[in-house]
Amino acid sequence: MLQRHVGRSGLQVSRLALGTMTWGTQVDTYDAGEMLGAFLNAGGTTIDTAPVYGEGRTEALLGEVLAASGARDRVILAGTCGLGHRDGRVVHDTARGTMLDQLERSLRDLRTDHLDLWQVHRWDRSVPIEETLAALEHAVDSGKARYVGVSAFEPWQAALAHTWLAGRPAGHRLVANQVEYSLLHRRPERGLVEAADHLGMGLLVCSPLGRGVLTGKYRSGVPADSRGADPAWGQWLGEYLGPAQHGVVEALAKAAEGLGITCAQAALAWVRDRPAVGAAIVGARTAEQLTELLASESVDLPAEIVLALDDVSEGVTA
Repeated sequence: MLQRHVGRSGLQVSRLALGTMTWGTQVDTYDAGEMLGAFLNAGGTTIDTAPVYGEGRTEALLGEVLAASGARDRVILAGTCGLGHRDGRVVHDTARGTMLDQLERSLRDLRTDHLDLWQVHRWDRSVPIEETLAALEHAVDSGKARYVGVSAFEPWQAALAHTWLAGRPAGHRLVANQVEYSLLHRRPERGLVEAADHLGMGLLVCSPLGRGVLTGKYRSGVPADSRGADPAWGQWLGEYLGPAQHGVVEALAKAAEGLGITCAQAALAWVRDRPAVGAAIVGARTAEQLTELLASESVDLPAEIVLALDDVSEGVTA
């Protein structure tokens, strides 16, 4: 698998990153180990994780399978902070103390002494951004994070945060902004891509398969065993199941059929090669599903297919 620098930083990541959001809930220890092995064998290096994932169980599970594999030195651990569980509910808190406590727990659960990338999960209006960024600065200064970034920041938020941090005496820079981006969600093209390029930041793409819709599994309805049939996920997924989105999926399916690949592979190849993208984060329930997604690494979409997909998806963003 090819590696890329994230923006204009020295951090290198694999073009596809392994997502672990459902580890500890939908993915057990055995399947997690199988997926990690498949990912590493394909040349993947970058793993996305967070304390809030898997109802708080993901990082301990990831730490367990990483330790069993002996592969910690071969991977880039990209963690986040600012979202967590408290008193049985998810809370948003980017106060310095909360963030640094989360970092310590992440390092303990992941069985490592540092994260390769540590990102603020979301802008927090209730905490001064200077306090939040000072925690990132402290993590780098203490050696507990190699690089720092943000997630779901709007262009002006990313620019403000980047400028403040880079202007500090230590001169640390934000290297990444993790954002949702796909054929069904092209909102990053409304300023985020340009901001990232100007600031020297890269984009890490979450939900590159349009929350699963771009796999084609919902073309004829919502399968009973799919995420869309789960009330907890249904509303989040539902906004991607409208007539306009259906048209994009049908065009994608036609293109994929002509190329002899799957819808998911075509969708991943499209977003992987967009400007400023460092890596697309892919998640799966089994090693077999992950292997299909990883095969997109060998797919290069013809220019005419890219243009056709650009046209059909223009303005469809939910």
